Amino acid sequence: MSPGAHRKLRAAIVDDEDLARQVLREYLAPHTDIEIVAECANGFEAVKTVAELKPDLVFLDIQMPKLDGFEVLQLLDPAPAIIFVTAHDNHAIRAFEVHAVDYLLKPVAAERFEAALARVRERLDRPPEHRTSHASSAADLAASARPPAEYVDRIPVRDGTSVVIIPVAKLDYVEAQDDYVALVSQGKKHLKQQTISSVEAALDPSRFLRIHRSYIVNLERVVRLEPYAKDSYVAVLADRVQLPVSRAGYSRLRAFLDR
Repeated sequence: MSPGAHRKLRAAIVDDEDLARQVLREYLAPHTDIEIVAECANGFEAVKTVAELKPDLVFLDIQMPKLDGFEVLQLLDPAPAIIFVTAHDNHAIRAFEVHAVDYLLKPVAAERFEAALARVRERLDRPPEHRTSHASSAADLAASARPPAEYVDRIPVRDGTSVVIIPVAKLDYVEAQDDYVALVSQGKKHLKQQTISSVEAALDPSRFLRIHRSYIVNLERVVRLEPYAKDSYVAVLADRVQLPVSRAGYSRLRAFLDR
């Protein structure tokens, strides 16, 4: 590649406002090394499109109906380079905490847009082994950017190219499975690439309890504790599912049940 030249980039624009997408299109027009391969008006469409087209770069709005930008990021695997676009500067810290290349504050200034492009080109022009990667832990990084004591009320999960939204109130339990968690709701298991520790941090501890290194349970689903073997117990749920309980988990769960 000659000095000053850049490799071709494929970009997607995700924003529910047509005017915002138009501004980004106009700013990208002079950059012949960047091809806009898709425009999406909502988070569901973005998850499907990015999974299918695998762009190098996504301009991602944060405040959108149905799925916000941080929820979309959780579902991108592997995640492309992200430039968040937001009308609120209080999202900036969160944007960098999830390893976004940059963020643009609406209304987007041309000079600021060019600076963001320079940042993304600098990152993507590096050899792959020298890039900051978050492809395998986007969900964990997005979860870690959540403000303290702010708990989720829903969990988005990718199912192929579609998205399933699990209301936390309907979540029965969470089970760790290698690099994934199984989110069990109404008898169905949904796999998501995320650590159980980050799921635990996202859930309200007054409603959910880590009863074992591999299990978190919705306390409203627990009917009773039963002995399983010497010095071991299981939690019996309303649908008769039995979950193992560790010693530490037993103490915590016993304290809840004795209230």
